[in-house]
Amino acid sequence: MFSSNPFEILGSLGTVSIFVLLILLLFSVFSWGIIVYKWRMFQAADREEKLFLQAFERSDLNAKEFENLKKAGTSLSLSPSGAVFIAVASKVDQQRDIFRNRDILERSSESRWPNRQYLEKVVQYIVQGQISQQESYLPFLATTGNISPFIGLFGTVVGVMNAFGEIGDQGSASIAVVAPGVAEALVATAAGLFAAIPAVVAYNYFLTKIRKSAYRVEAFSIEFLNALDELASEIKEAEVVR
Repeated sequence: MFSSNPFEILGSLGTVSIFVLLILLLFSVFSWGIIVYKWRMFQAADREEKLFLQAFERSDLNAKEFENLKKAGTSLSLSPSGAVFIAVASKVDQQRDIFRNRDILERSSESRWPNRQYLEKVVQYIVQGQISQQESYLPFLATTGNISPFIGLFGTVVGVMNAFGEIGDQGSASIAVVAPGVAEALVATAAGLFAAIPAVVAYNYFLTKIRKSAYRVEAFSIEFLNALDELASEIKEAEVVR
């Protein structure tokens, strides 16, 4: 007689179905591990991003504040805007060392410090690096969401085949004969959906977070580069006078 006890159902599964369930279990465990890790990472990144942007908004971006913001960006390592600020600040310092030479300053009236186009490319490079970092492990969630239902479907097909095999062996299509194979098929289907649904939901959620983060960084970069142009003019005038 067929039992509805889940443990008895699992105990009656065939080798192929058990193998399918083990694969789905591995996908599910790794997916949940990634989900928890990425959720905690995004929470920490959002907190540090908020702190850095608040520090940037409070500053006047003079020479002293510029150094303070570099320290803030270094300490808030998970802030994407902080990473952009540190990278741009490093390039600005390198270019400033070149233009500190008085002869170069006098002979290069058409030269600009800092080079805005170059810094915009630096920003694009850093932003893409931040996006790539935030997207780490997400392909596994996408893979889990895509293939887990098909793995479950494979187990479903095996279960249905077993049910038809039992019908042929017993010469009867009664519930007692068909139920074990059907249960085996449904267990595989449920396991595939159990692994796929959280992975798909988390993947879409994290992609939304990444898009919002990229938008914030781009908005910050525009404001930062504009403020940097004003600061650079003041610094360059001071270097010429000196």
